[in-house]
Amino acid sequence: MKKLAIITTHPIQYYAPVFKLLAEKIQLKIFYTWGEQSIVKYDQGFAKQIEWDIPLLDGYDYQFLENISKNPGTHHFSGIINPGLLSAIQDFEPNAILIYGWAWKSHLKALRFFKGKIPIYFRGDSTLLDQKKNIKNLLRRLFLKWVYSYIDKAFYVGTANKNYYNQFGLKEKQVIFSPHAIDNSRFGKIDPQETTEIREKLAINQNNILILFAGKLEPKKAPLLLLQAFKQLANPNLHLLFVGNGELEKELKTTAGNLSNIHFMDFQNQSKMPAIYQACDLFCLPSKGPNETWGLAVNEAMAAGKAVLISTKVGCAVDLIKPGINGEIFKSNDLNDLMQKLGELTESKEKLAEMGMQSQQIIQNWSFEKQVKAIVNTFYNINAK
Repeated sequence: MKKLAIITTHPIQYYAPVFKLLAEKIQLKIFYTWGEQSIVKYDQGFAKQIEWDIPLLDGYDYQFLENISKNPGTHHFSGIINPGLLSAIQDFEPNAILIYGWAWKSHLKALRFFKGKIPIYFRGDSTLLDQKKNIKNLLRRLFLKWVYSYIDKAFYVGTANKNYYNQFGLKEKQVIFSPHAIDNSRFGKIDPQETTEIREKLAINQNNILILFAGKLEPKKAPLLLLQAFKQLANPNLHLLFVGNGELEKELKTTAGNLSNIHFMDFQNQSKMPAIYQACDLFCLPSKGPNETWGLAVNEAMAAGKAVLISTKVGCAVDLIKPGINGEIFKSNDLNDLMQKLGELTESKEKLAEMGMQSQQIIQNWSFEKQVKAIVNTFYNINAK
C-alpha cells in the first residue's frame, strides 16, 4: 500500500478528524514536530494553558519528534528544530510528503531535502490581504518564490489562498482546492436546553438579539472596534457576548463598564462551543489583521446556522459570505461601516434566522470529506473532481 507522510507542528482540532478520515484510505503517519509538550501548551493569544477536550490522536498513526529548540513553539522560525525528522521520514519510506507550513526551521529543511526525491505536497492558508508595496515585501516576494519552488502540489483552502500561491510562482496545475473545514455535524447539532440555559444565565430573553465574538481577545481581531460600534448603537434590545481571553481582556471589560447587555465568558473548550454559537443570533469577526488568514470560527458559526458579519481582512470573506443572503462584510477598521452593517442586520431577529439557514446550507460544501477527497485523489493521481 502506498504511504503518505504528514509533517505538522502539533495536534489541532481542525486537522485531527482529517487525519482520521485519511487513514481509512491511505497508509499514513503524522510527524508532530513541536514535540510531546505540545499536547498541553501555553497559548500566547489566549494567555493560558490549553488542552483540548476532544480526542486529537485517535484513528491514525503518529510520532512526536524531539524538538531541541531553546524556545519551542510555532511563534518563531527557530521554535521547531528536530534532528531526527529527516531520518524518521526516510525510515517510514513514504511515496509522498504533505507538509503543513514552511515557516519553521525543520519544515523548510524537509522541503529542501526531499525535493526531487519524493513528491512534496503543501498546505497553508496565507493570503495577500495584508500585503503592502515596499522594498521589504519585494524581498519577501523573491524569498517566497524560492520557498515555493520546492513544492510540487499545494492544497489551497479558498480563493484568497489560491491567489497567494499564484502570486509566488505556482502554476494552475500545481494548486488543488481542498477546503478549510470544521466538523459541520458537531456544530450543527442543537441542544435547546443548553442554549436556553446560556441565555438565561446571561439574562437575555428570547426576543433579544445576541451578537457573539468568540476567539482570542487580541488587537488583530479588533474586539474593541466591535465594542465601540455596539455601544454607539445603544440599542437596548441587543446584547453582546465576548467568549475568550487575551491581552485586551482588561481594556474590554473597563470599556464595557457596567452595561448589563455586554457579557464576558472565559475561553471555552471545543465541547462547549456548539451550544454557545447556537445561543447567539449573529456572529461577528471584525478583524483588522494582519494575518487573519481564514477565520475558522466563521465556519463554526455557519455550521451552527448563524448569520455572520465579518471584515474585509478575514480570509474567508469572499468564499463564505454572500452579502444580504447569509450576512454582511464591512470595510476593515471602519467604525461607521461596521455600525451601519450591524444596525441593518439587527433590525430583525427573523431575518437573522433566515440568513442563518442560508449559512448552514453554504457551509455544507466546506467539509472534511471534500478536503480528504482532494488529498486522496492527488495522492493516487485521480483526476476526478
